Amino acid sequence: MKSEHKNAIVADKIATVILYCIAGFFLLLLAGFTAYIIVKGIMAYQPGIFSFERTGIGVELFNTVYLVLISLIISVPIGVGAGIYMAEYAKAGKVTNYLRICIETLSSLPSIVIGLFGYLVFIYMTGSKYNLFAGALAVSILSLPLLTTVTEDAIRAVPSIYKEGSLAVGATHWQTIVQICLPVATPRIITGVILAAGRGFGEAAALLYTAGMSSNVNLNIWNPFDPMSLLCPFRPGDTLALHIWALKTESMTPNADQIANFSAAVLLVLIFAFSLGSRLLGARLDRKMSGK
Repeated sequence: MKSEHKNAIVADKIATVILYCIAGFFLLLLAGFTAYIIVKGIMAYQPGIFSFERTGIGVELFNTVYLVLISLIISVPIGVGAGIYMAEYAKAGKVTNYLRICIETLSSLPSIVIGLFGYLVFIYMTGSKYNLFAGALAVSILSLPLLTTVTEDAIRAVPSIYKEGSLAVGATHWQTIVQICLPVATPRIITGVILAAGRGFGEAAALLYTAGMSSNVNLNIWNPFDPMSLLCPFRPGDTLALHIWALKTESMTPNADQIANFSAAVLLVLIFAFSLGSRLLGARLDRKMSGK
């Protein structure tokens, strides 16, 4: 008996060491990739690369942030609302099971399929040209399953005593959701928003057929309804991810590799900064709601 117990302890320690080694290997691999991209980007820096001229990446950087913000404005309310419905209102049955299958299927679709769907619906059927808003709609479709699932899990994770206490003092079901469940679930929902935004920042295939591969703007025009304005969401616009792809595959610019390397580093830093800022915001909201 003692021998079996000792063998179990040894096996547990060996398994723990192996798992730590695997986790450490992948962390080192991730750190190596990150360092490689950052170092290559720093080495490729050139004066004026952040300009809004054709030789700079200012327009592409703005397009990236602008498109992701538009997509979050569209997808977050819909995704959070769908998650609330699935967690609090959907009754077990064939309809709910069908909705879950649809959500799972949508989350597994390749982004190129979403891009082709976006081209058919948002470009071809509407008679429009490539534009940032169509790209944002395509990215929103990619984000919806993630936001819905994360919100549902976050709402379900709220302790039942919170809901029971709210209902006991006379609050309605909707008031309980809005004033109790959502604030408690906010940190987890923010995690979903971060993941959705990260996918939007790095997305290229879905935008290839919706947002377009070029930008033509006039920095002297600030009317958001003018197709030449930087603020117009209905103009073609390539993001950093698309810009990197174009520079690496079809660009004839002599310093295309250097611009692509620097753009990749900027994109990585942008995603990291957004994730860190969202985490800090979520932690602050959590402390505020918990009274710490």
